[in-house]
Amino acid sequence: MKMESAFIYTNAFSGFDYGPAHPFKIVRLKLCYELLKSFHIFEQKKCRLIEPSPAKKEDLLTFHQERYIEVLMKINNNPDYEEAVHYGIGSGDNPPFRGVYDWSLLYTGASLKATQMVLSGEVSIAFNIAGGLHHAMPSRASGFCYINDPAVIIHKMLQRGKRIAYIDIDAHHGDGVQYAFYNTNKVLTISFHESGEFLFPGTGFVEEIGEGEGRGYSVNVPLYPGTGDKTYLWAFERIVPPLIEAYKPDIIVTQLGVDTMIRDPLAHLMLTTYSFTRIIKTFKSFKIPWIALGGGGYDIPSVARCWALAFILMCDKPFPERIPPHILPLFKQYGYEDDTLLDSIEPIPEDQNIKKWVEDKIKYIENHVFPVHGLGK
Repeated sequence: MKMESAFIYTNAFSGFDYGPAHPFKIVRLKLCYELLKSFHIFEQKKCRLIEPSPAKKEDLLTFHQERYIEVLMKINNNPDYEEAVHYGIGSGDNPPFRGVYDWSLLYTGASLKATQMVLSGEVSIAFNIAGGLHHAMPSRASGFCYINDPAVIIHKMLQRGKRIAYIDIDAHHGDGVQYAFYNTNKVLTISFHESGEFLFPGTGFVEEIGEGEGRGYSVNVPLYPGTGDKTYLWAFERIVPPLIEAYKPDIIVTQLGVDTMIRDPLAHLMLTTYSFTRIIKTFKSFKIPWIALGGGGYDIPSVARCWALAFILMCDKPFPERIPPHILPLFKQYGYEDDTLLDSIEPIPEDQNIKKWVEDKIKYIENHVFPVHGLGK
């Protein structure tokens, strides 16, 4: 496998819009791309910019039901299609906007391109920032997600006999992906998220550890609102490296949602780039073929900075210190007045009671999941 990294991107992503009042802003993808381009990252050796092609209907059917796909196809040119409401599509989280099926095909196609490049050995890491839409169910849209591209690509890899670890660091539980693989030991799913007691989708409790052959292969680390860098990293290091070492996946798939950041308006975690960059370094240290996907993130400057930092790390390049002056106005229009790329070099202080709450969740996992994998006392 070539030790190269691919960034999957097309300006065609910008041709879609959830609507002016919707928090999911596709413009965040363009801002991330422009930031990376301003650093000349795509001119560097081992850093490749790749144009995706749309997925095909049959690709989606590896996870989604055909009738649901047909409804999306109807809405694509007729947002007023009345039957849409029965499939989770309507006002609110999942609006029936024109082009919604084309959008779904494009971001899923980008994830499939990343998968193909990693499976073929063309690159060791591929990053689709438009992907990671982890809430969609087989016959229902949910949480801004119409097609569950992580579930689609994991099913494709299972068809190739691969063993997959899926690690989700979005502030919201990766419920759709957990649902897809809850009964199998061929996929290890790990989700770190704000507890479902406090945040959509209301799932992902520590007791959800899989069923049947899948018992012990679903891992959930629910976090208390206000969890910051220090506790998050402590929990991450206790859970992820030992499980990956024990499970020995052929490929890792990560969902890198950044609605965990302190500036995000839709969640209540308190992370900064201090923890985010350390998590990316941990993923890279596994030296396992890696498909990275985007996900949530509703403070646009935080999204662009974090995903740019992630790809810079994937390419083994040093961090630039500043956002270039010609790009900075794009950040300022979204309320980011600084020119620094990194938030800080130290974790911010946090409530020690939060760590005690999270410690109980970690102990549960160590007692009920670790033994399945030969870990523990």
